[in-house]
Amino acid sequence: MKNGIYSLLKAKFLISDDALKNWKFIVFLVILGMMAIANNHQYDAKNYRITELNNQVKELRSEFVDRRSELMKLKMESTVAKKMEVREIFPSEVPPVKIIVEKKETKKSFWDKLKIWQ
Repeated sequence: MKNGIYSLLKAKFLISDDALKNWKFIVFLVILGMMAIANNHQYDAKNYRITELNNQVKELRSEFVDRRSELMKLKMESTVAKKMEVREIFPSEVPPVKIIVEKKETKKSFWDKLKIWQ
């Protein structure tokens, strides 16, 4: 037992005659570990980016709601009337009247009149 631990601490398995097999396995484990670390870093970076974009979406959505409510206030008749009073344009006291334009009948040719009789 003491000899086995001593040989492990001295790393004799790396310099023995069949050490090439052990080195291949160690290199494989190192590459696998590096790939796992790189994958974890990419995962963390994507999570940070997603969180950042979600925060931007929330900010933009709240800004949109603010702008929309501001626009609604500006479109109100009372707000427009106040702004037009400065230019001495006042709202009409007479209600609007709908104007209906009737189509004028076009002159029919002689041949069109004949078609009616048929």
